[in-house]
Amino acid sequence: MEPYKARNNEEFDEIVREYVNDIRKIIYTYVKNHHTMEDITQEVFLSAYRNLGQFRGDSAIKTWLIKIAINKAKDYLKSWNYRAIKVTNLIKEDSVSRKTEQVIIDNDWDQELARVIMDLPIKYREVIILYYYEELDTNEISNILNINLNTVKTRLNRSRDLVKRRLDFIGEISKADKKGT
Repeated sequence: MEPYKARNNEEFDEIVREYVNDIRKIIYTYVKNHHTMEDITQEVFLSAYRNLGQFRGDSAIKTWLIKIAINKAKDYLKSWNYRAIKVTNLIKEDSVSRKTEQVIIDNDWDQELARVIMDLPIKYREVIILYYYEELDTNEISNILNINLNTVKTRLNRSRDLVKRRLDFIGEISKADKKGT
Protein backbone atom coordinates (compact mmCIF):
# COMPACT_ATOMS: atom_id res chain seq x y z
CA MET A 1 0.00 0.00 0.00
CA GLU A 2 1.06 3.57 -0.53
CA PRO A 3 1.89 5.81 2.46
CA TYR A 4 -0.94 7.93 3.85
CA LYS A 5 -0.60 11.62 3.16
CA ALA A 6 -2.62 14.31 4.83
CA ARG A 7 -3.42 16.89 2.20
CA ASN A 8 -3.03 19.72 4.71
CA ASN A 9 -2.83 20.58 8.39
CA GLU A 10 -6.61 20.84 8.58
CA GLU A 11 -6.93 17.19 7.59
CA PHE A 12 -4.49 16.21 10.34
CA ASP A 13 -6.39 18.43 12.79
CA GLU A 14 -9.52 16.45 11.92
CA ILE A 15 -7.69 13.20 12.72
CA VAL A 16 -6.68 14.66 16.10
CA ARG A 17 -10.24 15.82 16.86
CA GLU A 18 -11.67 12.43 15.93
CA TYR A 19 -9.28 10.28 17.99
CA VAL A 20 -7.91 12.44 20.82
CA ASN A 21 -10.39 11.19 23.42
CA ASP A 22 -9.77 7.55 22.54
CA ILE A 23 -6.02 8.09 22.80
CA ARG A 24 -6.39 9.90 26.13
CA LYS A 25 -8.41 7.01 27.57
CA ILE A 26 -5.87 4.45 26.44
CA ILE A 27 -2.95 6.41 27.88
CA TYR A 28 -4.75 7.04 31.16
CA THR A 29 -5.25 3.32 31.67
CA TYR A 30 -1.47 3.00 31.76
CA VAL A 31 -0.28 6.11 33.60
CA LYS A 32 -3.29 6.87 35.84
CA ASN A 33 -2.41 10.56 35.97
CA HIS A 34 -4.21 13.32 34.07
CA HIS A 35 -1.22 15.65 33.60
CA THR A 36 1.01 12.84 32.38
CA MET A 37 -1.79 11.60 30.13
CA GLU A 38 -2.03 15.03 28.48
CA ASP A 39 1.73 15.21 27.97
CA ILE A 40 1.90 11.76 26.41
CA THR A 41 -1.16 12.49 24.25
CA GLN A 42 0.67 15.47 22.80
CA GLU A 43 3.73 13.29 22.16
CA VAL A 44 1.54 10.71 20.38
CA PHE A 45 0.07 13.23 17.96
CA LEU A 46 3.40 14.95 17.42
CA SER A 47 4.94 11.58 16.57
CA ALA A 48 1.99 10.71 14.33
CA TYR A 49 2.30 14.03 12.49
CA ARG A 50 6.02 13.53 11.96
CA ASN A 51 5.58 9.93 10.77
CA LEU A 52 2.32 10.24 8.85
CA GLY A 53 4.16 9.68 5.59
CA GLN A 54 5.29 6.27 6.87
CA PHE A 55 1.71 5.14 7.62
CA ARG A 56 1.03 2.58 4.89
CA GLY A 57 -2.63 1.98 5.65
CA ASP A 58 -2.13 -1.68 6.63
CA SER A 59 -4.47 -0.94 9.53
CA ALA A 60 -6.96 1.77 10.39
CA ILE A 61 -5.43 5.08 11.39
CA LYS A 62 -7.07 4.65 14.82
CA THR A 63 -5.25 1.34 15.29
CA TRP A 64 -1.97 2.99 14.30
CA LEU A 65 -2.52 5.83 16.77
CA ILE A 66 -3.41 3.40 19.56
CA LYS A 67 -0.21 1.48 18.93
CA ILE A 68 1.82 4.69 19.17
CA ALA A 69 -0.03 5.65 22.37
CA ILE A 70 0.58 2.28 24.02
CA ASN A 71 4.26 2.38 23.12
CA LYS A 72 4.64 5.94 24.47
CA ALA A 73 2.80 5.03 27.68
CA LYS A 74 4.91 1.93 28.21
CA ASP A 75 8.08 3.95 27.57
CA TYR A 76 6.96 6.40 30.24
CA LEU A 77 6.31 3.59 32.73
CA LYS A 78 9.85 2.32 32.14
CA SER A 79 11.36 5.77 32.66
CA TRP A 80 13.29 6.81 35.74
CA ASN A 81 10.98 9.80 36.19
CA TYR A 82 7.93 7.57 36.62
CA ARG A 83 9.68 5.30 39.09
CA ALA A 84 10.70 8.27 41.25
CA ILE A 85 7.11 9.55 41.30
CA LYS A 86 5.78 6.11 42.19
CA VAL A 87 8.03 5.84 45.26
CA THR A 88 6.90 9.28 46.45
CA ASN A 89 3.25 8.30 46.01
CA LEU A 90 3.69 5.10 48.03
CA ILE A 91 4.48 7.22 51.06
CA LYS A 92 1.28 9.22 50.61
CA GLU A 93 -0.94 6.18 49.86
CA ASP A 94 -1.25 4.99 53.44
CA SER A 95 -3.70 7.76 54.39
CA VAL A 96 -5.57 7.41 51.10
CA SER A 97 -5.98 3.62 51.43
CA ARG A 98 -8.12 4.03 54.57
CA LYS A 99 -10.60 6.04 52.49
CA THR A 100 -10.60 3.57 49.58
CA GLU A 101 -13.03 1.13 51.18
CA GLN A 102 -15.59 3.90 51.79
CA VAL A 103 -15.17 5.21 48.23
CA ILE A 104 -15.93 1.77 46.81
CA ILE A 105 -19.08 1.47 48.90
CA ASP A 106 -20.28 4.97 47.94
CA ASN A 107 -19.63 4.71 44.21
CA ASP A 108 -22.14 3.47 41.70
CA TRP A 109 -21.66 0.41 39.49
CA ASP A 110 -19.82 2.13 36.63
CA GLN A 111 -17.31 3.75 38.93
CA GLU A 112 -16.67 0.46 40.72
CA LEU A 113 -16.17 -1.33 37.43
CA ALA A 114 -13.80 1.36 36.15
CA ARG A 115 -11.80 1.22 39.38
CA VAL A 116 -11.55 -2.57 39.27
CA ILE A 117 -10.36 -2.43 35.67
CA MET A 118 -7.83 0.29 36.46
CA ASP A 119 -6.44 -1.82 39.31
CA LEU A 120 -5.78 -4.80 37.05
CA PRO A 121 -2.19 -5.50 36.04
CA ILE A 122 -1.39 -3.70 32.77
CA LYS A 123 -1.32 -6.87 30.65
CA TYR A 124 -4.94 -7.59 31.62
CA ARG A 125 -6.12 -3.97 31.72
CA GLU A 126 -4.92 -3.21 28.19
CA VAL A 127 -6.82 -6.10 26.57
CA ILE A 128 -10.03 -5.23 28.46
CA ILE A 129 -9.80 -1.58 27.41
CA LEU A 130 -8.96 -2.35 23.80
CA TYR A 131 -11.63 -5.04 23.48
CA TYR A 132 -14.58 -3.53 25.34
CA TYR A 133 -13.98 0.21 25.24
CA GLU A 134 -12.17 0.64 21.93
CA GLU A 135 -14.18 -2.24 20.40
CA LEU A 136 -11.17 -3.78 18.67
CA ASP A 137 -11.23 -7.46 17.80
CA THR A 138 -8.68 -9.93 19.13
CA ASN A 139 -6.68 -9.88 15.87
CA GLU A 140 -6.31 -6.10 16.02
CA ILE A 141 -5.30 -6.30 19.68
CA SER A 142 -2.74 -8.96 18.82
CA ASN A 143 -1.24 -6.66 16.16
CA ILE A 144 -1.24 -3.57 18.37
CA LEU A 145 0.40 -5.29 21.34
CA ASN A 146 2.67 -7.50 19.24
CA ILE A 147 1.56 -10.63 21.06
CA ASN A 148 0.19 -13.98 19.92
CA LEU A 149 -3.57 -14.15 19.23
CA ASN A 150 -3.96 -16.98 21.76
CA THR A 151 -2.19 -14.85 24.37
CA VAL A 152 -4.75 -12.09 23.75
CA LYS A 153 -7.60 -14.57 24.20
CA THR A 154 -6.06 -15.99 27.37
CA ARG A 155 -5.48 -12.54 28.85
CA LEU A 156 -9.02 -11.49 27.95
CA ASN A 157 -10.45 -14.55 29.72
CA ARG A 158 -8.24 -14.07 32.78
CA SER A 159 -9.02 -10.38 32.99
CA ARG A 160 -12.77 -11.09 32.82
CA ASP A 161 -12.35 -13.61 35.62
CA LEU A 162 -10.34 -11.16 37.74
CA VAL A 163 -12.92 -8.41 37.23
CA LYS A 164 -15.77 -10.78 38.14
CA ARG A 165 -14.02 -12.03 41.28
CA ARG A 166 -13.13 -8.52 42.43
CA LEU A 167 -16.65 -7.23 41.81
CA ASP A 168 -18.08 -10.22 43.70
CA PHE A 169 -15.71 -9.45 46.57
CA ILE A 170 -16.78 -5.79 46.60
CA GLY A 171 -20.41 -6.92 46.64
CA GLU A 172 -19.73 -9.13 49.65
CA ILE A 173 -18.02 -6.26 51.50
CA SER A 174 -20.95 -3.98 50.74
CA LYS A 175 -23.47 -6.56 52.02
CA ALA A 176 -21.44 -7.13 55.18
CA ASP A 177 -21.23 -3.37 55.84
CA LYS A 178 -24.99 -2.97 55.38
CA LYS A 179 -25.67 -5.77 57.84
CA GLY A 180 -23.28 -4.21 60.34
CA THR A 181 -24.97 -0.80 60.34
